[in-house]
Amino acid sequence: MKKVRIIPPIPKEYKKLKVAGYCRVSTSGPAQLRSLEIQIKTYKKMIRSHPDWIYAGVFYDVESGLRRNGRTDLNKMLRKAAKGEIDYIITKSISRVSRDTLEILQIIRFLRERGINMHFETEDLDSINVDKEFEITLRGMLAQDESRNTSENIQWGFQRKFEKGDIFTQYKNFMGYTCVDGDIVIVPEQAEVVRKIFDLYLQGLSLGQIKAYLQSQGIKTVTGKDVWDRKTIQKILKNEKYKGDTMLQKTFTEDFMTGKKVKNIGQRGRYYIKDSHPAIVSAEVFDKVQEEMAKRASIVRNEDGTVEASGIKYNGKYLLGNLLVCGYCGTSYRRRTERGKVVWRCSTRIEIGKGACPNSPTLDEEWVKDILRKTYSNGICEEDLREKISKIKVYTKHITVFYKNDGETVDFEIWY
Repeated sequence: MKKVRIIPPIPKEYKKLKVAGYCRVSTSGPAQLRSLEIQIKTYKKMIRSHPDWIYAGVFYDVESGLRRNGRTDLNKMLRKAAKGEIDYIITKSISRVSRDTLEILQIIRFLRERGINMHFETEDLDSINVDKEFEITLRGMLAQDESRNTSENIQWGFQRKFEKGDIFTQYKNFMGYTCVDGDIVIVPEQAEVVRKIFDLYLQGLSLGQIKAYLQSQGIKTVTGKDVWDRKTIQKILKNEKYKGDTMLQKTFTEDFMTGKKVKNIGQRGRYYIKDSHPAIVSAEVFDKVQEEMAKRASIVRNEDGTVEASGIKYNGKYLLGNLLVCGYCGTSYRRRTERGKVVWRCSTRIEIGKGACPNSPTLDEEWVKDILRKTYSNGICEEDLREKISKIKVYTKHITVFYKNDGETVDFEIWY
């Protein structure tokens, strides 16, 4: 006959719980920050006054509840919990931890696997209980849907403002402008820097050359930095606000869950407000800069017929830098040095291969310059040539020069 001896479980050793609190507010407004301060003080007092608890800290974030990214204290708390430094967490509600249903589910399961309970005060729920998971998930879904409704209402409000022509007047770090009593006003010394940037670009300087000039003159950025960024200069040159106009809804939030903003290139309506505020540069100067930027843009035509930027940088010191255009695929020509000789070749052919644009010829730089100089019997400098010629189309056996003033075109046979 079998004998069975029952071995009783070892009773758990009594120990105090290491308890932490978690708080979160969405914005840094005065009312929200006061609420956060009260929550922190309340949890500190509650934990420290409990005889069976050990204070493990109060963690807090000022961030949206939809995204884990940016909530440094939540992540810090969970790391401490994983190391065994926290046994129990108190928080006001499910929505304070997260408004993302999937994320709240992942968090409570992460804690449960380690035997850690999170208590939600408003709902009076404990995450350690498996049978409460469905209720926690359901309440998380309601919090997420509430965020969606809030986002849609905010977007609707913006649309109504755009339709009425109401512009945003709380800009920070906006070179040339500041906001005073709800109005955009010019900052004179910064405006001079903006005008100089526009002027240098029209003189033929590249973004890199403008950057070098500003730094050599000790001119600081709007944030007080000594080093300028090419992208910052480019944004200034492309910003319609400098001619006194405003384009509304240049970007929009594609997904309220991720908060990701995307460029509006026609997916939604845009609103253009003329003379919305004082201009720093004239409309004529601004438009000339846009035309010049379009000329300098180097594009490559793909095999499927689409075009895209090739990434080549314009250099204002070359006469042909923004003049030569392939007559077959429409892309700009690029300067190269081969076996000690300077030549120009179709960008599509360089980027994709000869098969993408088989008829485009390679041009000798000196031959093109010589042809252009001979056009004017009295001689002319390269800077003046750029002012007189709008573009040069290149074909297999000839080039066509387009002149700005009278719209005349002249063909020259490629003979070298």
